[in-house]
Amino acid sequence: MAIKVSYALREASQNLWRNVFLTVATVITVGVSLFLFGGFVLFQLGVDNATQRWEGGIEFVVWMQPDATPEQDLAIRTAIEESPEIRDWTYVDQEAAYEEFKEIFADSPELIDVVTPDKLPPSYRVVPVDPDADVVTELGRQFEGQPGVRDVVFAGDTIKEIQRQADRIGLIFFVGSLLLLGAATLLILTTLVIAINSRRQEIEIMKVVGATNWFIRIPFMLEGLVQGLAGAVGAVIATYFLNAYVIEGFSETSSLQLLDGFRVTSSELFRTNLLLIAIAVGVAVVGSAVAVTRYLDA
Repeated sequence: MAIKVSYALREASQNLWRNVFLTVATVITVGVSLFLFGGFVLFQLGVDNATQRWEGGIEFVVWMQPDATPEQDLAIRTAIEESPEIRDWTYVDQEAAYEEFKEIFADSPELIDVVTPDKLPPSYRVVPVDPDADVVTELGRQFEGQPGVRDVVFAGDTIKEIQRQADRIGLIFFVGSLLLLGAATLLILTTLVIAINSRRQEIEIMKVVGATNWFIRIPFMLEGLVQGLAGAVGAVIATYFLNAYVIEGFSETSSLQLLDGFRVTSSELFRTNLLLIAIAVGVAVVGSAVAVTRYLDA
């Protein structure tokens, strides 16, 4: 027995309306759990973007003046190369700095339009032999005030503490979202079981007249899918506002130079929202599959 889309949609909507309060509770639970997971992902992306320049053990950055002369640049490079206290270093020229700038401010084209590579300072990203904060500070201070040097910025314990706190907060978001996703799966399962039991007599009649297993199951599975997708829509909207008003606001108002790149690009936000939708579909499929295979004697 074939099933029409209109029939499946009508049956699913009727089941949802019959258990409207449980349906609303399920949608809210799915939405909140996905929002927490989305917040976890966006927060981690923001921290990763902000601390990208400090990866690989980089402890301080020597910023050169954009108009530093070749002689001034060579003097700093020579001092870095000859220092026995420096294990490794990377030179970021103005073109590379401009590429980083465009990547960080991809969502602010008005800034990219007014900035050119010659306005950005080149820099030396330095990895000391000894990561001790006092040693790093003493080493970095040697470059402050040198001709052609604009500034020396230290990661030190600050950036490490930021990363530790980010890991803790991220873990809370992640565990909370997993617990709520488990609860959402159980709610979808419960909603479908109630719908199945309330229509037990109709289901038996359908079997008698020759309805196939899938003819009976699809409306219930569609019901679970609708609940999951409705929660995902709410979570996607919430993560958009989270990024627009919290994450970007923090980046713009932060006085920490260490966090001037704390932002999430539009492509990262888009991929995060796609992930939330995929998780919602997965939760709905799991809950629906368990319900129709275990509680629907078709």
